[in-house]
Amino acid sequence: MKKIRILMIDDNEKLIDAIKEAFKNNENIEFVLEAHDGKEGYEIIKNKQSEYDVIILDLIMPNKDGLYVLESMKNDNINKKVIVATSYNAMDVIRQVSEYGVNYYVLKPFDMIDLEKRILTIANKEYDSKVIDVEYNNIQSSISKILHELGIPSHIKGYQYIREGINILFDRPETVGGITKELYPELASKYDTTVSRVERAIRHAIEVSWNRGSWDLMEEIFGHSVDVDKAKPTNSEFIVTIADKLRLDYCKV
Repeated sequence: MKKIRILMIDDNEKLIDAIKEAFKNNENIEFVLEAHDGKEGYEIIKNKQSEYDVIILDLIMPNKDGLYVLESMKNDNINKKVIVATSYNAMDVIRQVSEYGVNYYVLKPFDMIDLEKRILTIANKEYDSKVIDVEYNNIQSSISKILHELGIPSHIKGYQYIREGINILFDRPETVGGITKELYPELASKYDTTVSRVERAIRHAIEVSWNRGSWDLMEEIFGHSVDVDKAKPTNSEFIVTIADKLRLDYCKV
């Protein structure tokens, strides 16, 4: 399969370097072009249209911002797949951005796995919807924030398994009765590993959380069922409780 070529326009050079590194050996995605402000970025968009497939665009930049880029693309009738990646989370701006046909709106900080999924989705499928899936992205950001505040490092395998497990339970609460028989096998299949390794990695992540995480947040989420001197929640309790909290936060009951 031909690789999806990425043009990134963002003044945060450290973030650009991180994304380059993340996709360096990716089988499906290739980072090919970059720019650090809107004016430079639009020149590349206009003059090198055959050299990239998807644009990752920041909104707040020096020397012309992301809205300038989107407006210029619209005026020049340049139709490219665009993912807006920004820390600016105002609904009026999101609505304004959606009018330019942006495919996805990602809130910083984001996980590379989520970014990869969005790139693959909009590049490889017929993606005609002009509705930005803001709720989905906000949920992903909320999960990441909770897990980071609970002290789980994002580089350990258990983090990814817990994160995806929360996602599954958020969308399919009926899975709560089959953590061992349904959720673990689904995670093992997705990440090409075994059920026992998924279970051990999640357990390890919870152990790490207990030593590093915010006790105020733990008490808020788990209530009086947690105590530094008592037993930690089981894998199931940990994942289910966070998923339930998010469902209440997003009124998805």
